[in-house]
Amino acid sequence: MEESVWEEAALPSAPGEAEHPALALANSAVALPGGHTADLLGTPARAEQWLARRDLAPADAGLAEVCATQLRSLREQVRSLLASRVAGQPALPAAVTAINDAMTRVPTASLLLWDEKTGPYRATPHPTTAIVEHALAVIAADAADLLTAPDAARLTACASPPCNRFLLKHGRRQWCSTRCGDRARAARAYARRTALE
Repeated sequence: MEESVWEEAALPSAPGEAEHPALALANSAVALPGGHTADLLGTPARAEQWLARRDLAPADAGLAEVCATQLRSLREQVRSLLASRVAGQPALPAAVTAINDAMTRVPTASLLLWDEKTGPYRATPHPTTAIVEHALAVIAADAADLLTAPDAARLTACASPPCNRFLLKHGRRQWCSTRCGDRARAARAYARRTALE
């Protein structure tokens, strides 16, 4: 199947994606059978839809290509960190720096603001021009939490090649979706049949 045919709805969420936007971001570029790929952030419009579905940006944010590129860049850094964690390898320093930079790019403290009519109030700034920076900070903070929380021990890569998605294991499940589990079981059955012939 061509990438344009695959929509996000056709790709079931991997276990843990609902709780961790960083895991969902890492899984937004999917390797499919037959050497095909699906990139849920491939265009600014698709990146905007992806962010809006996770309440990280308004649906009409009007993202430009530079914004989608920033999101795809963070995805590669998050993927690198998750892969390092799963493999038990040291993380690339550039990936750690990218996560820390994204987290510190936006203010996290509620600032004092003053409205002419209602007076003083506190709010965390989130201007329209900083939508992507805010989304990147939220995702980066979630990646840091995922990598350092007890859930990190459950982090694994899908065990069904060519799938490249990550998931949080529940029990013995090693696949990101039923589709991948079925494909892995079919491959094992085929291997057993051909070994007996």
